[in-house]
Amino acid sequence: MRFMFTIYHDEKVMDAMPEKEMQALVDSAIEYAEELRQSGHYIVSNALQPPGTARTIRVRAGKVSTTASPFAETKEQLGGFFVIEAKDMDEACAVAARFPPARVGVIEVRPVHELKHSRDRRGLPS
Repeated sequence: MRFMFTIYHDEKVMDAMPEKEMQALVDSAIEYAEELRQSGHYIVSNALQPPGTARTIRVRAGKVSTTASPFAETKEQLGGFFVIEAKDMDEACAVAARFPPARVGVIEVRPVHELKHSRDRRGLPS
């Protein structure tokens, strides 16, 4: 099964972290991603730019509105993500718990819901 874990952190806490400590955290996250590649769990991951770079898009009644901010004004903001392969939720949570930035943030783990089109490739109902 595929699982996504999203990493949330308090930007103020991260900004206050000494540069050497922040770099150590980044290095350990990169090393952990390599561990996941070697174990066969890894599918894809990335960090995100700071929340201030976000744009939120809404389409209502055919009209598009764009807000120059993240979706939610919260203490903790989305900082990155991993998509992994795991046998079940317990294994996915164990993998997420070992991610070094979990020590300074929060990780949400969710199963990926793979969507299927109502028609197969030949245009016939599935």
